[in-house]
Amino acid sequence: MLGLIFSFVIIITTIVSGEATTWTPSLGDDNTSEIREHRQGRFFPLFSVVRFANSECFGSNSFNGTCFTKRECSKYGGNPSGSCATNLGVCCTFRKTCGATTKINNTYFVNEGYYSAHTGSERCMITVYPCTTNVCQLRIEFLDFNLAQPNASGICDLDFLLVTGSARRVPRICGENVGQHIYVDFNGNNPIAISVITNAAYRFARKWNLRLQQIACDSPWRAPSSCLQYYKSISGTVMSFNYGTTTNSRVPATLPFGTRQLQNLNYKICVRPALGYCTIEWSQPDTTSFTVSGDSGLITGAAGEDFSEEGLDCTHNYVIIPNPSNSTGARYDTDRFCGNGFQTKTSACFILYVVTNPPPNEMIDVENRGFTLNYRQLACEV
Repeated sequence: MLGLIFSFVIIITTIVSGEATTWTPSLGDDNTSEIREHRQGRFFPLFSVVRFANSECFGSNSFNGTCFTKRECSKYGGNPSGSCATNLGVCCTFRKTCGATTKINNTYFVNEGYYSAHTGSERCMITVYPCTTNVCQLRIEFLDFNLAQPNASGICDLDFLLVTGSARRVPRICGENVGQHIYVDFNGNNPIAISVITNAAYRFARKWNLRLQQIACDSPWRAPSSCLQYYKSISGTVMSFNYGTTTNSRVPATLPFGTRQLQNLNYKICVRPALGYCTIEWSQPDTTSFTVSGDSGLITGAAGEDFSEEGLDCTHNYVIIPNPSNSTGARYDTDRFCGNGFQTKTSACFILYVVTNPPPNEMIDVENRGFTLNYRQLACEV
């Protein structure tokens, strides 16, 4: 995802009276490793320069890392985990926790004591600096993420992920979000702060492991700047934050309403169009996978059941599909869809907008869980 930075290993041998004198490496200030001479040789030195890229590698500890020399890895505070660059370098992995600062690609931000549950401070923060001047974006991958659920209204009031310092606002995220991701733009060379806020008074087995991938400005993997989520495959599945098959565990059983769908969201899910594909299809994987507004308790799963809503019925929680058509090719006269069902739709715009913004003091959602939708790119007509 980054433009290549290189490490150098210089192997030098000076022939002095038939003896081989070795030279040892030291680190320079320009992201390279240098070899500095221990003593001056009297005759011609024989030397070779071996250069390898500081590219991504997969460590023996099952973490992704960056290929550095052993000394570079130690200098930057990483953990050597296996070899790379034909054994010239080490796969250096970086796992940081509360209070850390990093400018290394593929850093992992974990709770204190991970893999165990978090028992530390109520604010755990890492500060991320761009590792080069050609870095524009940060991809935050939720390898493990389990915080307290929102309140009955869907507001993240106890625990939440907070991202500050980015070029665009990032919404608060809480609940269960394993497998999710977000893209965040750097604001020039300024750092991005990632904080996990927790309420120690609420007993919960919270934990997280976030992989932080820096993306070069000219990388083909860079997401469009307005897309919070970005998918690059021809087909796949998208999911709203904190989507789950069960109801919100924080909603008392005596309460007649409540949702686990997060509120105060307004973001775009983008899909990169593949070469030769001109439209995209959105569909439900099952009859209960779209519960965005209204009373989800009405769903029975019976054949022919349709609780989908659209247009003016969608006022607070809904998705937007620009210029949609139905499965027969007929155009819809609206682009808003909500309710507790979703009919298959196609569009030439590869963007799904997500809006959750309930009216103040109006509790009308019952057992909503959000949505899971399948997408499939459709080939251009010949």
